[in-house]
Amino acid sequence: MKQRIITAVVALVFFIPIIIIGEMPLHVLAACMAGVGVYELFNMRGLEIKSLEGILAIVATVLLVLPISPTIDFLPTNIDDITLYYTVIMLILIVPVFSKNSYTFDDAAFPVLVSLYVGIGFQNFVSAREAGIQVLMFALFVVWATDIGAYFCGMKFGKNKLAPHISPNKTIEGSIGGIICAVIVAAIYLIFWPLPYNIFVMLLLTILFSIVGQMGDLVQSAYKRHYGVKDSGRILPGHGGILDRFDSLLFVFPLMHLVGLF
Repeated sequence: MKQRIITAVVALVFFIPIIIIGEMPLHVLAACMAGVGVYELFNMRGLEIKSLEGILAIVATVLLVLPISPTIDFLPTNIDDITLYYTVIMLILIVPVFSKNSYTFDDAAFPVLVSLYVGIGFQNFVSAREAGIQVLMFALFVVWATDIGAYFCGMKFGKNKLAPHISPNKTIEGSIGGIICAVIVAAIYLIFWPLPYNIFVMLLLTILFSIVGQMGDLVQSAYKRHYGVKDSGRILPGHGGILDRFDSLLFVFPLMHLVGLF
């Protein structure tokens, strides 16, 4: 627990100022975290990140995260982020052609899915900050409140397992406690920093975000159990890897964008 607290404090001291500054420092940080996330998933599967598909997966992910829309004068149209991203994906899909069937379409699907999962999540993390720091902080508070509430309510009241085949320590009571805690924190937050919708709608959305955030956590737990690892990585002592800390947010941020919060 002591190690977790120390790591959390150090991370927040580094993380919060960059969130406040936003713009390029945040873009670079998000791209770096996304790159680490890709590495963690490759490592979980026992794949070499220095392989061709590993390098291409990182490049594709970073292209999704960084807000790059260059104009190339000698081309008839602008090249945007998605076009550049798909160009890299095409390179991944071409690899089986030259591998003599040792690298299949199924193999190529892994780096493509990884780049989408990590890239879109961190892309929306950047977009939320660009919409305003109050939007980004709302998501962070909802997810943090859910995690803390689920942990302590699960410890105090937990009896019925939520998903024992994936995460045996999580309980239904803890999950409900996490949702309630998120709603309370969101209600207080919205009094001082209101968001586009009225508070009733925002609290309903908070319930949805809390549930989806917990699902993102369970998705990452399912991957780790499938690959037989405890944590996605070891970059954050006491907490695991980048994906261990951002698994919920990678689901919540795209949903926030979908419902029009940014």
